[in-house]
This record gives sequence, C-alpha cells and structure tokens, in this order.
Amino acid sequence: MATAKTAIKESLLGTTVEPELSTQTKATFDRNARQDEATGEKYMTEEAFVNAIAPDSEDYHKIKREQYAILFQIADRRKNGRITLQDWGTFENLLSKPDAEYEIAFRLFDENGTGTIKYDDFQRLYNQNKGTDTIPFDWNCEWASLYVGSRRHRHDITYPQFSQMLRGLQGERIRQAFHIFDTDKDGYIEPEDFQRIIMETAKHKLSDHLLENLHTLCNISTGSKISYANVRAFQNVIREMDLVDLIIRNATQKSEDGTITRTDFLNEAARITRFSLFTPMEADILFHFAGLDAPSGRLSITDFAKVLDSSWQSAYALGIGAAGAASGAADKAISKTRSIIHNVLESAHHFALGSIAGAFGAFMVYPIDLVKTRMQNQRGNRVGQMMYKNSIDCAKKVISNEGPKGLYSGVLPQLVGVAPEKAIKLTVNDLIRGHFSDETGKIWWPHEILAGGAAGGCQVMFTNPLEIVKIRLQIQGEVAKSVEGVERRSAMWIVKNLGLVGLYKGASACLLRDIPFSAIYFPSYNHLKRDFFGESQTKKLGIVQLLTAGAIAGMPAAYLTTPCDVIKTRLQVEARKGETKYTSLRQCARTVYKEEGFRAFFKGGPARVLRSSPQFGFTLAGYEVLQKMLPMPGSEREGPSIGGHAEPAVGLQEAKAPLPYLRSRNALKIILDLDENFGRPKFPTGKGWVPLSGMRS
Repeated sequence: MATAKTAIKESLLGTTVEPELSTQTKATFDRNARQDEATGEKYMTEEAFVNAIAPDSEDYHKIKREQYAILFQIADRRKNGRITLQDWGTFENLLSKPDAEYEIAFRLFDENGTGTIKYDDFQRLYNQNKGTDTIPFDWNCEWASLYVGSRRHRHDITYPQFSQMLRGLQGERIRQAFHIFDTDKDGYIEPEDFQRIIMETAKHKLSDHLLENLHTLCNISTGSKISYANVRAFQNVIREMDLVDLIIRNATQKSEDGTITRTDFLNEAARITRFSLFTPMEADILFHFAGLDAPSGRLSITDFAKVLDSSWQSAYALGIGAAGAASGAADKAISKTRSIIHNVLESAHHFALGSIAGAFGAFMVYPIDLVKTRMQNQRGNRVGQMMYKNSIDCAKKVISNEGPKGLYSGVLPQLVGVAPEKAIKLTVNDLIRGHFSDETGKIWWPHEILAGGAAGGCQVMFTNPLEIVKIRLQIQGEVAKSVEGVERRSAMWIVKNLGLVGLYKGASACLLRDIPFSAIYFPSYNHLKRDFFGESQTKKLGIVQLLTAGAIAGMPAAYLTTPCDVIKTRLQVEARKGETKYTSLRQCARTVYKEEGFRAFFKGGPARVLRSSPQFGFTLAGYEVLQKMLPMPGSEREGPSIGGHAEPAVGLQEAKAPLPYLRSRNALKIILDLDENFGRPKFPTGKGWVPLSGMRS
C-alpha cells in the first residue's frame, strides 16, 4: 500500500530526482574534497572547487583564475561555504545543458532560486561587485526599461528576459560610454577613449593583437578621431566573429594561394549570408586589424587568426618586456638560439628524408644506369668490336654473361653515396627557394633556376667520387669477359688505387652536367605540379601525380645534359690498351667529336632518360611522401602563439580542454559582459563576490 501511495503522490505532485553521478564526476570530487572530522562527510571548499573546474594547466590570460570562484556561489546551494558530492553532481549536470552559459549567469543573480530576479536585488548585486573605476552605466535608461519596466512599473526578470537582456547589454554599454566621452557632442571621440571603452567591455573576448592596436581604428578614415559609426561597425564585427570565421575559411579555401582580399571576403559573405550582413566599413575594420603586419591587401588565415582567436597572445602578454629590458633581451636571445637550433634540426630532418628517398630512387633504376654507362663507354671507332648494338642488346648480354646480379654491379657504393648526394641537392634547393619565396610561396623564375643550379653544384663533392667508383665497377664485368685474367676489384680497392685526387677526376664535367640538370629539373618539376596538376595550399597531389611530374621534368633535363655525361664517363673510366686516353674536358670533347662524330655525345641518351626521369620521380615523390608521413617534430604546432588550449578559431584546432572548464569559461565570458571586474578580490574585504546576504548583514 505504501508503495502505491508513494507512486500516486509522485505522479500527482512530481518528484525531485538527484542526477546519477558518473565515475568521472565522483573521481573529480574525491580528488579535490576533504573530509569533515565530525560527520565524516566529504565536501569541497571554494578553493577546492576552483581547482576542480579550473585546472592549473589552462590559459588564464583573458579571464583570471580567481574569477572562477564566482561559480562557487551557484554550486553552493545551501550557502554554507561548502558543497557536497550531490551539489557537485548538480553543478556538473547544469554545465551539460545546451544553454548552460546563460543559465549559470541567471542563477548567479537568482540567489533565492525562485526562477525570477527582482530588479532591486539585481541592481544591488551589480553595484556591489562592479569595479570602482568602471565607466558608469545607467540602469534607469530607456534601453533597460524595455526589459525590466520603467521606475513605476518594475517587474521581476525571468530567465528568457534576462538572457536576452545580456545578449544586447554590451552594445548598450558601448553606446552609453561613447556619449560620456563625446563631451562636445560632435559624434567623435579620441582613440584613447575608444580603447578604454573596449578594454572595459570586451577585453575578455578579444586577442592581444586587437587590444594593442585599438587606437589605430582612426586610420581607416580621414581625421584623427573615431566616429560612432566606427565604434558600431567594430562592435558588429566582434559580435559576429564565428560567422566571420566561417566566411574566411570558405574564401581562403577557394583561393589558389590561400589569401583573400576585401572584395573576396564581401563576395563570400554575400554567398553565405541570407542578407548583406557586413557593411563596407565593417569589412574595412576587419582587414585593417588583420593586415597591420601584411599591408599587401591579400591576407591569409594566419593574419585573421590574430584578430579572431581571443587566445592569441602577444610577446608582451607571454612575459617579454614585463620583467624589464634585461629580461626581454634574454628572452630574445633564447628565442634566437631556439630558432637556430630548430633550423639545424629541420635541415637534418630534410637531409635524412632526402637520403632515404635518394637511395630508394637510385635502387629502382640502377639496372638502367648500368646499361647507360656501358653504352657511353663503348668506343664507336673500333669496327667489328662493338659489344652492344643498343641498350636492349646491352641489357640482354649483361644478364647472359654476368647473370641478373650483373645489372646491380656497383650498387652498394651507389646507395651509400646517393644518400648524401640527393639529400644535399634536395636540402639546398629547399633552402634557396625558401629564401627567395614570398609569403604565398611564389618565386621569380630566375631564382628557381639559381636554386636548382646551386643544388646541383653542391652535390658534386659527393657525386664525383661516387660516380667514378660506380662506373669502374659497372665496366669491370664487361672487361672480365673481354680480357682474360683480369681480376675483379672491390670498391675499396678502387678508392685506395685512385687516391683523394683521383676520386675527383672529371669533376669539371660532373659540374657541367649536374648544374644545368638541376637548373632545368627543379623549376620544371615545381611548375608541372602547380600549373599542370593544380597543386595549391588547399590541394595536395597524390603519389601518382608526383611521380608523373617528376618523370616528365626529368626527361628534358636528362637528355639535354647527356653530352656532359658522356664526357664525364670517358674521363672517369680507366682506358684499355689501344684506346684513346682523355686528359681534360676540352681534349675529351674534341677527341670524341673528331673520332666518333656529333652523335657520339648523345650515346646512352635514351637510357639516361629512362633512368634519370623515373629515378628523380621516385626520389621526389618519396621525399614528399616521407615529409607527410614523418613530419618535423613540432611542426604541426606551428602557428600563432597561444597559451593553454586554443579556442575554435581560424587556422587553429578546436579546444581539447575538459568540457566543465570550457563551459565554465564561456559562462564567465557572458557574466563579464556586465563588468570586467566581477569575481576579482575587493578591498578591504578581499572577497571576489559579495552576495546579497553579505550586503544585508
């Protein structure tokens, strides 16, 4: 019967069910709570509550950590200075509501929990907790009376009315403040006055970059003062930050170079919004503040992030300059040292990836390289003694005489040497291109050729010894078959026999080949990627496209430099008995032309194209794939300097902080729209928030 009566009572009168607490909620409470010695009950004090919702690891640059103590007034339902596990669970349940931010602000003023706020209580709480030097705000104005009634007809404020009033409060505070500073009533105020207005009404929502440059707003129009139209336009921009964020994301994604102009922004805004939401003045203001460090008029996501991301901090906010000039100089020195170390590590990272990619590319095409070398070394004036008719015939005879392994004769020194060779080439090209490229990555074509040529020249210190050892290993299998009793030599024997000077025999020809090769190859490769395959900041190419671009770029580079390669090969191969010996680059070129004709300079040209073209395709494709798979540690975190967790903003990742902290922070942003000083300790009491009960006592 009792159970039936209880069920009927609950169905008629309703019941209050405490929220079911999760394991995480209980764990957080236990971690911060203390135990009452008398009753054994666990509870959290105000300090412990702040520790629970505001971890030390988060960013408190905009909203001070002590201001989170305001929220203790809401969690402490019995107003006895401590909260129990059930109180904590109720507060976390409140945080999970979709409109938690506004409801928390409402409950702060609804101290009795009646569901409405008396106007007199609201005004007393406001006056008691606002800052002493705050710009005055008239709560008896016509705007406020629309929400709370006129003096003769005041009414209690409901939750929907209160939340809607807060929505428009910032604009009214700015309007009233403008009237106060506009002493001569001409519709203009000084930049310093505008800066004070924004610092008091919206500091907790804006980035350091914006706050530090507020006084420059007067520069968007003629004159040295700021009009009310400027102020209103500025407020509309900061109020619609999320929409601005969306428009900028869409517009920059459609841009080929990732940058947009004021016109691009307004056009994209017209596509996204149902009406023309942003005026020309509002667009001017946005681009003015975002473009202070980039006066070209074309801005990237990074430029806008300094305006839209409220967690963006300046060097001063991060501590530089706060401790004086000596501290600032020390921080600059540390920053410079870190930059140098980072550049060294970045170069080492590129070098390592280039080594792996180079070895991979060389191994894939080595048999073709061996055929090319033997074809180039074949003397055409020895009638009846030509070993190979063409490249295919050469490959067949190598396999027949030396076995499949013969196609990889000398591959080991090639792999050992090609790693630093290709790494140097790729690294030098990247460094010089990076030096001459602008912010969008564009580079003048002569600088592209210079970067490629310099890369080719720098690699010769590794290329030449590698080439001469490799070539002699590739030829000796052929010599062993044609000359009886010839002993096969190892790479180390060849190195010792040649000596340091001998290893650089034919270096001039090597330079003559590698500099033009790279000067042709790298610009061709980059233009093919960008102009033919459409690579941009928003479009990344696949492996097939990278391979194709690399292979196509290698064709003219390889064939046009074949004469230099023929001369280099003749100089580096040990001459047999009865064969002409070559002593210099000029003598070699003259002799080949005289004895074999002009066509001899292009011997092995097709094989060279078949080798160099896919080799560099494999190498560069492998290099770019490795860069994506194994990025430089820390590179994914590059971007605007921020503290703690970043808020969702342009070019930044979404916040990863605990949800209770994020919701609490957002609730405080709404509460601080009333006054920036809410929650800060008041002197002489030292309290951060004075409730009505404290006032009445």
